Amino acid sequence: MMMHLQPPGRAESESGPDPERLARAVLSRLSEPGDAVVGRWLGQLSAVDAVRAIRDGTVPAHPGLDGPRLAGYQARLPGLDPAEDLERVRAVGGRFIIPGDTEWPSQLDDLGDGRPIGLWTTGTGSLRLLALRSVAMVGSRACTAYGAHVAGELSAQLAERGWVVVSGAAYGIDAAAHRGALSVGGMTIAVLACGVDVAYPKGNAELIRWIGAQGLLVSELPPGEHPNRFRFVLRNRVIAALTRGTVVVEAAMRSGALSTARRARDLNRHTMGVAGPVTSELSAGVHALIRSGGATLVTDSAEIAELIGAIGDDLAPQRSGPVLPRDLLEPAVARVLEAVPATAEGAPIERLARQSGLPPDEVLQRLYELGSLGYVERHGAHWRLVRRR
Repeated sequence: MMMHLQPPGRAESESGPDPERLARAVLSRLSEPGDAVVGRWLGQLSAVDAVRAIRDGTVPAHPGLDGPRLAGYQARLPGLDPAEDLERVRAVGGRFIIPGDTEWPSQLDDLGDGRPIGLWTTGTGSLRLLALRSVAMVGSRACTAYGAHVAGELSAQLAERGWVVVSGAAYGIDAAAHRGALSVGGMTIAVLACGVDVAYPKGNAELIRWIGAQGLLVSELPPGEHPNRFRFVLRNRVIAALTRGTVVVEAAMRSGALSTARRARDLNRHTMGVAGPVTSELSAGVHALIRSGGATLVTDSAEIAELIGAIGDDLAPQRSGPVLPRDLLEPAVARVLEAVPATAEGAPIERLARQSGLPPDEVLQRLYELGSLGYVERHGAHWRLVRRR
């Protein structure tokens, strides 16, 4: 089948997609996500010229583009129909966003040559605007009940603060994070390792439909594409780059969630971790990340918002224990109170003066102050603590 960069017989200015969008749709099928060779090429040529050069085999000298790689690209060319792909995503209420569109999140440009060729999306809202105030929540697929609870609670609290929760729609922490945001009517974005019209994993099909209706589904892969192990890892870089920061709730030492955290750190995004039981292998990776200085310990949404929010606008409250009445006593009064024994007979002024290191006259004055406050009482020549029920 002949591949057309512009549908024949249709005027681009009236109803057809522009050639650059069509060419990028082609490249999204020719290459895998994060293909730096294609990325470097697109830094020099338009997508239209890149596709034409691949088709004709007239590729100029280009770092990393050898014969076998070019042959691989050419092998995928026959039968491609980018217009059909664009129509398929439109049929499910989606669109194909490319650099230069008003909806393109410019922070993805931080990925350099690994920047997505384009993003296939479906759902509500502008990806660019939603990503401006977003946070990634990632973790183990085989999470514990503790991890699922924490991820859900943090996501719900962040959504109530106006933050968009981003994750990967996988089992475990990802699903708990999405559900937490959705449960309070918040916005959430799922970055998929498959086409936006493919519900994967199947056990989360209903959740993915819910995200598509209330939030956004995003993927570098064209419609109909299925995931593999490498695509999951490559997907993580988009999650890290798209958001203001990444929170790892639970992760074992070899968890894929740690790759998202490391990528976020490399991109100068805030990286945060939630502590778990020290006996849990599913928290060992998070603990190692925090211990190495690769992540900041967070315990609630206020602490997350303080790190990734606007300076001075998202401050977390100062944490302290309860303030007891005796904490408000002046230092000298507190010293005398500490000297009064907790015995029925109490102690005379002279002994209290030695214990507190204060003159007897001042001790007597402080004792009467403490008596007025209900802390001590006089018992003959001695003073003792008031016994409280």
